Amino acid sequence: MLEDLRALVEFAHAGSIAGAADRLFRTPSAITRQLQRLEAELGAELLDRSTKPPRLNSLGSRVLERARDMLQRTEVLRSLASPDAEPHGLLRIGLAHALAEGTLIEPIRALTEKYSKVQLRLLSGLTGELFNRLLAGELDVAAVFLPEGKTAPPPLLTNIIARDHMEIVQGAAGNVGGDWESLGRAPWVLNPPGCLLRASLIDQMERVGVTPTIAAEIHHNVHLHLALIQSGYGVGLLPARFIARKEFIGTVEVLRPPSFELHLSVAIVRVGQLGALERAVELLEHGIRHLFEAANTTKPVTRSRRGVPANRRKSHSRK
Repeated sequence: MLEDLRALVEFAHAGSIAGAADRLFRTPSAITRQLQRLEAELGAELLDRSTKPPRLNSLGSRVLERARDMLQRTEVLRSLASPDAEPHGLLRIGLAHALAEGTLIEPIRALTEKYSKVQLRLLSGLTGELFNRLLAGELDVAAVFLPEGKTAPPPLLTNIIARDHMEIVQGAAGNVGGDWESLGRAPWVLNPPGCLLRASLIDQMERVGVTPTIAAEIHHNVHLHLALIQSGYGVGLLPARFIARKEFIGTVEVLRPPSFELHLSVAIVRVGQLGALERAVELLEHGIRHLFEAANTTKPVTRSRRGVPANRRKSHSRK
């Protein structure tokens, strides 16, 4: 019906069937058939054929107004679905708690500056909650941490854009040793149960025969975790690229017990293609990837226990 409505609009614009045929690169007989088909579909005559050339009757003029509106709305829908269109519309982004911190302002700002017709709606949550919202159609994309080698459950699509790892840290003035036995005696600041990072840490500790003493369970707030660790309240897990920021270097000390590894993938997860929003999502991916590349977390971010000067180790041992 859309093509028949387009024939009606062009007929009204040109004032004749021949003129509409020229504008649509069709034959006059093809335009005639389209107008007849439209009349049959609607069950009413739209043209006054008592005049030469025929013209729209009163009903045809009213249908013409609706046809123009419908065709315009169709073009809007097509632009939403086209990856070549200028990004516009609402983009709903989920952020895993571990990623929802201040450095993400830069890629978000870059996105809104380049694509001013895109409106963002941000939501932070647990990774599993974000997956459920994607499946329910409440989010368009989600930026999450995943254990290395893992992907989101189908039918969700996973695009790994960066990698990071977690570090065990204490405050710069702490005196906890970098071995598992010492870490088993130390108080810990961790996320509540249900956190994949906590579960992986405890699994690694239990494999060497120790269990962490939980001093605080903070609900996925990396800044509060850092503050408690810096104050000496306990040791904890923090992302390497977070503590690599220059304002934190020297405020925490990395502890690397034997065989400890907790690597993560940073992923953009979605249900499917996003049409005109594709380029906006690509820019967001680029911005987040750049954050991790700039952090250069493959290098040590602070001194480890093995790098502490001997006079400092002696002063700790006298405490």
